Amino acid sequence: MTIRTRLSLWYAAVMFIALMVMGVLLYEQLVIEPRDEAREHPENEALELTQAHNHPERHATEQAEEQDDFEDVTTIVLWCALPAGLLALAGGWWLMRKSLAPVAGLTQAARRITSRNLAERLPRSHNRDEFDQLTEVFNDMLGRLDGSFQRIREFTLHASHELKTPLTILHGEFETALREEHLPAPRREQLLSQLDEVKRLSKIVDALTLLTKADAGQLRLEQNPLRLDELVHDAFDDAQILAGPRGVTVELPACEEVTVLGDRHRLRQLLLNLADNAIKYNQPRGSVALSLRRVDGLAELTVTNTGPGIPPEVLPRVFDRFFRGDASHNSDENGCGLGLSIAQWIISAHRGDIKIESASGQPVTVTVHLPLCP
Repeated sequence: MTIRTRLSLWYAAVMFIALMVMGVLLYEQLVIEPRDEAREHPENEALELTQAHNHPERHATEQAEEQDDFEDVTTIVLWCALPAGLLALAGGWWLMRKSLAPVAGLTQAARRITSRNLAERLPRSHNRDEFDQLTEVFNDMLGRLDGSFQRIREFTLHASHELKTPLTILHGEFETALREEHLPAPRREQLLSQLDEVKRLSKIVDALTLLTKADAGQLRLEQNPLRLDELVHDAFDDAQILAGPRGVTVELPACEEVTVLGDRHRLRQLLLNLADNAIKYNQPRGSVALSLRRVDGLAELTVTNTGPGIPPEVLPRVFDRFFRGDASHNSDENGCGLGLSIAQWIISAHRGDIKIESASGQPVTVTVHLPLCP
């Protein structure tokens, strides 16, 4: 229940009680008090009884007058007080709507604020009332949050940049050590394992750098017409190579000719990312299906695998950075939880959308929609 509705109900209750009190007071003033005065003077009452006995028509007239007084009170309440109460109720409702209108505007503006547009500020009326002061407090809070996010992005960028140099050096030293001819087998296995970890760290650093630059608005994507079906065919060929050692079957049941406006490198990265995830997190001897169609004026790309599925409680968080669901934790894959975050950014940068449908023990379907090239 909104505040406006709650206040309107309270106001209506108050008006109803006021009308009841006014009716009772009028009835007491016009009917009860005259009767009490008559009872305080018994001689008048005896005289009235005598007159009523001697003049029955006059007594009937007085009773009729009392009945008219009661009807007058009812008429005043129904035809005067009730319309006045309804008018006051309508005026009060309009007044509350007018007074609470800034709250609705403030709510809509605050709902649009995310971590990507913290630089925006809520509109102020500058009349220094309570709502204007509340808006000022919210804007100050947004400024502090924006500064905190900026410092986090700067730290991540600087840390990623500083980590690249030592990782590159380690990568070169391990490769140099592996070129030795008389290297013992246990030592070679150890160096290969260390080299794999260095490569994994390098991928994490590159992914962090990409996402941080994207958050800071430092990445600009090309907007060129390109054949998305050609990229899907290329991703299909690469997926078959990746799926070979795992015994996973990759299929391409549909690939319609589709042209979109976008960045070839990033869209290819998106396709390889989705295909790689579908292959890695799959059942033994499972299958992966890629398809590209035109649906309702959009390019619809679907990637389906026969994986173990994603639990419902995990599904809303699959695009969070560094988040890995139970299926990832229980597998032998060394993911870092950034692939889907990068995929979501690439799709958002191309004004598209992505959704994942799955359930425990059911196939996983990733659906991507991209606008067609005009």
